[in-house]
Amino acid sequence: MSRIVLFENIHPSAREVFEAAGFTDIQTHKGALSGQELLDAVKGAQVVGIRSRTQFDSSVLEQADQLKVLGCFCIGTNQVDLGEAERRGVPVFNAPFSNTRSVAELVLGEAILLLRRIPEKNLRVHQGFWDKSAEGAYEIRGKTLGVIGYGNIGSQVGTLAEALGMRVLYHDVESKLPLSNARVYGNLKQMLAESDVVTLHVPGGQSTQNIINADTLAAMKPGAILINASRGTVVDIAALHQALVSGHLAGAALDVFPVEPKSVDEPLKSPLIGMPNVILTPHIGGSTQESQENIGREVAEKLVSFLRSGATKGAVNFPEVSYHDIHGACRLLHVHRNIPGAMGGLNNILAEHGLNISRQQLQTQGELGYALTDLDRVPDEEVLEAVRAHTATLRCELIVAQ
Repeated sequence: MSRIVLFENIHPSAREVFEAAGFTDIQTHKGALSGQELLDAVKGAQVVGIRSRTQFDSSVLEQADQLKVLGCFCIGTNQVDLGEAERRGVPVFNAPFSNTRSVAELVLGEAILLLRRIPEKNLRVHQGFWDKSAEGAYEIRGKTLGVIGYGNIGSQVGTLAEALGMRVLYHDVESKLPLSNARVYGNLKQMLAESDVVTLHVPGGQSTQNIINADTLAAMKPGAILINASRGTVVDIAALHQALVSGHLAGAALDVFPVEPKSVDEPLKSPLIGMPNVILTPHIGGSTQESQENIGREVAEKLVSFLRSGATKGAVNFPEVSYHDIHGACRLLHVHRNIPGAMGGLNNILAEHGLNISRQQLQTQGELGYALTDLDRVPDEEVLEAVRAHTATLRCELIVAQ
């Protein structure tokens, strides 16, 4: 029976999925661990579930000597050394869709608040002023929303924005089919010049670092609002600060930052602190009860599917093999180097020991190959040792049909 270790207060929906599938050896930790505590906790675990604060680098992967699969109960996987996990034959799963609605609602809520100047008005009341002026306050209806990155979240933001009466434009480096009445803009600066609200929904990485900078901020419509709930590295904070101080932008909302505090007691360091027309939230775009429940269920179901069948559909670092019932007595999972002779060597070993293949699937990705082989009977340890000893083999596991 697989031992499962979950960190960072993962939603109970994950445990429900595991237990319904018959996996009951589950250990939970309320927070993230580090150092020797983390190393001790993962030793002997076959399944590990983490969120964004647990750093799963090569040293942790080395200590997790029995790890079969890793689940990131969040969208991002930057906290995991994906290359090292791949080399060790450990697929990594995440939840790219479950918090889509939560992030979209936050973005539109912030757009309404900033267009109405609510953060400033709220602060003034707390300070003892009763400022009822409508100056600079606008309805969201009739305004233009510019979406940078038209993926799962960006497209849903656009759809909800249209329901509020907004005109939606979007820019993406990949061709994306527009939903509803959204219009694609190949020229980013042209879209920025026409947008009253600009929202970012792009991945992190070198290609998107500081795509909102002094140059692109200058291209934005005077009095516009900028919202970033994607990755902290995509906005040049100093340039944004200057655009707000000068009055070129009317406001901004940020949920992510280039460097974020590592604990609840550590303050955020940013030149935007204290600005009355800026909303700063602690990376909570997907932090709703609904999204956390969905994430717990989505990732746990992927992990169960792997444990039961070896399926890797949705893995971020592995060749994708869809779920299929086992045809025969068992299924051999063979992770190997993608080199000539890898499959021939595997099949020769099986044939030499009189094992018949009833079904076989193979997918490759870069330097990695992944084969699922259904056999007519359960091989003994001698066969498994022969497979593991083959020069192409990285990992070999067996799933016996229920």
